[in-house]
Amino acid sequence: MSKLPDSVSDFLSGKRIAVTGVSRQANQAANAVFRKLKKSGFEVFAVNPNASEVEGVKPFLDIRSLPDPIDGVVVASHPRTGLEIVRQCAEKKIQNVWFHRAFGDGSASDDAVNECQRLGIKCIVGGCPLMYCAPVDAGHQCMRWILGLNGRVPIR
Repeated sequence: MSKLPDSVSDFLSGKRIAVTGVSRQANQAANAVFRKLKKSGFEVFAVNPNASEVEGVKPFLDIRSLPDPIDGVVVASHPRTGLEIVRQCAEKKIQNVWFHRAFGDGSASDDAVNECQRLGIKCIVGGCPLMYCAPVDAGHQCMRWILGLNGRVPIR
């Protein structure tokens, strides 16, 4: 695989990562991200205020309730939650946020991305760690290439 984009390399250099939107339904994108990060050796924290158990763990209600330190947050929940998630990241001194997005609109909102910029939080908009955490499966390699052509994933 080619060299990782700096933003991705910086995000994945952290060891403790939270994933919002991890669901009781195992086939959701957030769940796949949670499992891949865990399998890749990260300490991963699920965030879901509406479930008592996801992926065999008790999720945290929100970013505020996570144990310190957290190195990054993958936002894989509805875009309407993004602004509040970013504000909570700022409160917790979390400096890296990755807004999950593949072919649809994804988890980012303009307000959330603008708030990251205003607060000095590094954010990635588009793609997901499954496109970069080795070993990358063929499906995510193809999606990374296709989405890269459209500027929907980090390429530099």
